[in-house]
Amino acid sequence: MSDIANPGAVARRPDRRGIKTLPALLLVAAGLVLLTQAAWIPAKAALAQVLLERAFALTLAEGTGMRPWPWADTVPVARIAFPGLGESYVVLAGSSGQALAFGPGHVEGTPEAGEPGTAVYAAHRDTQFRSLGRLAAGDPIEVVRRDGRSVRFRVTGRRVARWDASGLDPDAPGRHLVLVTCWPLHAITPGPERLLVEAVAEP
Repeated sequence: MSDIANPGAVARRPDRRGIKTLPALLLVAAGLVLLTQAAWIPAKAALAQVLLERAFALTLAEGTGMRPWPWADTVPVARIAFPGLGESYVVLAGSSGQALAFGPGHVEGTPEAGEPGTAVYAAHRDTQFRSLGRLAAGDPIEVVRRDGRSVRFRVTGRRVARWDASGLDPDAPGRHLVLVTCWPLHAITPGPERLLVEAVAEP
């Protein structure tokens, strides 16, 4: 019997077009979720920097660490600027995952920028330190500390090392600054390597 003679047969036939398009729809949905997540991380970091700038200004004015929001478990300790790139960011105390979600962190156990030894700042490669690959030997880096002191550094070079084999010595002679982020800069999965941009304080 034909479908024309029996209309109910058409209604009972499986919709093969819907089944065929289901994988494509699932891929599109997964892509939208990933795009949303990728956009949210930089957006959150950018918004946080507005609040951190406010808190750092109060820190400089009042001489005591001011939390950027009431539930924050860290305070701003410095502002780092890359004059050649037209970028500056407020640095938080500590390098925990929570701190790095909002800004660069001053790695525990290292001196403040400008003090004897090696100060280390770390940040994510897809937010504040995404431009580290554009810094070259001779480029200036400026750091304003929470006590209002400004220290100028000059990039001496950069290198890639495993996270557990950086060779960084916080007690090294001289006044050094090292900026650290994940490597490769454009990778989307975590890895063991880190990019280290090294600088020395100007006299």
